[in-house]
Amino acid sequence: MQDIQHTTTSYYVAKLSSHKPVAFNLTPDSKKCEIIAQSLGLSGLKKLRFTGALKAHGKSDWTVEAQLGATVVQPCIVTLKPVTTRIDQPVTRQFVRKLPEQQATNDGFEMPEDDNLELLGEVIDIESIMVESLALALPDYPRTEDGALEQQNYAEQGVTPMTDEDTRPFAGLSALKAKLEKPE
Repeated sequence: MQDIQHTTTSYYVAKLSSHKPVAFNLTPDSKKCEIIAQSLGLSGLKKLRFTGALKAHGKSDWTVEAQLGATVVQPCIVTLKPVTTRIDQPVTRQFVRKLPEQQATNDGFEMPEDDNLELLGEVIDIESIMVESLALALPDYPRTEDGALEQQNYAEQGVTPMTDEDTRPFAGLSALKAKLEKPE
């Protein structure tokens, strides 16, 4: 790696050296973190950091290998109380001149197995990769420790409410079996 770490976020592919990796270290300030948090629907975003290198891969392809670190605050899906989550994960993106051929199936096209492949354009935007990686790493259903759903049963007066157990496909079989085995 080079000794110099760049803080720019966009790199023109034509200006990159295929012999020297470009190290980067993005640590957005609080104002930028606030903008990113707002765009991702977060209550807060602290300590966002994206460090790594952009390297040539073969004759014309490029690879971004980085480490994403962030502390995010999201509302609990049950109580809406703030839930703080620490995210630390590696990120890899491979930019290729030509994507592999897609295989047609009866249902359309199959998704390629490698979801880190992207078509190489004129510019590689490290900040976009950081924001996308953060969005993909967010917990889908953040919950506080006391954020358990309690079962609610509603029905008209005089009608027994249906429970989750009643909706299971084989829930009534044991009662039916007992009824059939019991002589009347």
